Amino acid sequence: MPARPIVSTAAAILLAATSMAYGRPDARTMTCEQTHQLIQSRRAVVLSTGRNTYDRYVRQYGNECDWPEAPVTSYVRTLDGQCRVHRCEEPVLGLR
Repeated sequence: MPARPIVSTAAAILLAATSMAYGRPDARTMTCEQTHQLIQSRRAVVLSTGRNTYDRYVRQYGNECDWPEAPVTSYVRTLDGQCRVHRCEEPVLGLR
């Protein structure tokens, strides 16, 4: 089989696969209300929070965190200022 059809088929498959991928939502381009609605509708979502930063945010009441992590309050910058959200974090136990 000639190499030309193989190369063009491989390129078409690669193009289709990359076009199906989508970028993660950027908290900086949404209002706080839109950010909350997105997190509530998806239960957990990875949001871009800066040019090269991102994190996973979850609903406050739910089981989206793996044990022993729990939802903790965090803040992200949105179009309308700082927005209170929750992310999973392992609790810090006070040792005495």
